[in-house]
Amino acid sequence: MSVSRTGILPCCALLSLSAILPAPLWAADSANAFNPAIGLILNGTLGHFSREPDDYAIAGLPLGGESEPGSQGFALGESELNISANIDPDWFGAITVALGDETEVENAYVQTSPADGLTFRGGRFFSGIGYLNEQHAHTWDFADTALAYRALLGTQYKDDGVQLRWLAPTELYTEVGAEWFNGSAYPAGGSASKGQGAWSVFVHSGGDIGQSSSWRAGLSYLNANADARESGDEDNPDLFSGSSKVAIADFVWKWSPGGNAYNRSLKLQGEYLLSKNDGDFTPAGGSELPYSATPKGWYLQAIYQFTHGWRAGVRHDQLDAGQNDAAFAGTMLDAQNHTPQRNSLMLDYSNSEFSRLRLQYNRDESQPQIDHQWLLQYTMSLGAHGAHRF
Repeated sequence: MSVSRTGILPCCALLSLSAILPAPLWAADSANAFNPAIGLILNGTLGHFSREPDDYAIAGLPLGGESEPGSQGFALGESELNISANIDPDWFGAITVALGDETEVENAYVQTSPADGLTFRGGRFFSGIGYLNEQHAHTWDFADTALAYRALLGTQYKDDGVQLRWLAPTELYTEVGAEWFNGSAYPAGGSASKGQGAWSVFVHSGGDIGQSSSWRAGLSYLNANADARESGDEDNPDLFSGSSKVAIADFVWKWSPGGNAYNRSLKLQGEYLLSKNDGDFTPAGGSELPYSATPKGWYLQAIYQFTHGWRAGVRHDQLDAGQNDAAFAGTMLDAQNHTPQRNSLMLDYSNSEFSRLRLQYNRDESQPQIDHQWLLQYTMSLGAHGAHRF
């Protein structure tokens, strides 16, 4: 497998919008390499939900972070402004600002050039755990993330901290990493342990199978401490204090004829997430209750490009709240003897790697009542357009 020192895996990559943050130009010898690369991602949706999205919940599981399924009607989704550049021969910097109803710094970090396969990153960034977590939303194959990510990671785990990655000098792509975070983001919260409340480790490996196929698999572990972590209603939230541990196994396989994905390609992708929560849960307006549960979830999806620019996809995801204690009846943790699950279909068209139109349908059974969800989405990329990960 051809692998660059930035960890980009170009082989058999499906046509997709780039993550826009380019791989650092470590080897560039032009003065222009030190000028900032500026890019803008424009995103908008037309959504129709048979149930009110503001009342969205997943039976038996608290929801934190950005866990909403979308907006009813026309909506300007989360657009992104990206600026990145080499700082000097040893350092690279990047920032991503999410532009929506509220402006938020999504990523802002500095990163060293690789030395003996080692790369250091510091600032705010998406954790390297799992497969979907590190990808910006506009590179997803569906308009929304998997239910397991929504419920167990607050859609995506990003936090302030440091990361160390090592790319092994082996023929088989092997990468290991460790991270230490503030612990302010879901499933952590409250910046416990004096602002050092979360850490993670991960390993990724992959390779080619002949000329037409390639794969990547990974194992990850996140240990997060929560101090009065909020979930549910922002104005009257539920609170949790304790520990949340999340283990993730992921696998991706890609195929294209002779390694050329211009006209046809197939991508199979799946992840399994297992969480362990121990602590005290205080429902809004209620009394503190001891809480111990092992929720889990998984998803499996397939994306087929049947001709140039056109792709179709199918996805199934499912959750298990891991407990049905009668003490939580009537609260967000009441699973109601229900198994949350969802089936999704999507069709999208990319006129180029800079534009995409997508139609998606979800039969969402996150609650006992079925929610029929339709999403029409556009995603457009302006300006700098960097390489994307495998």
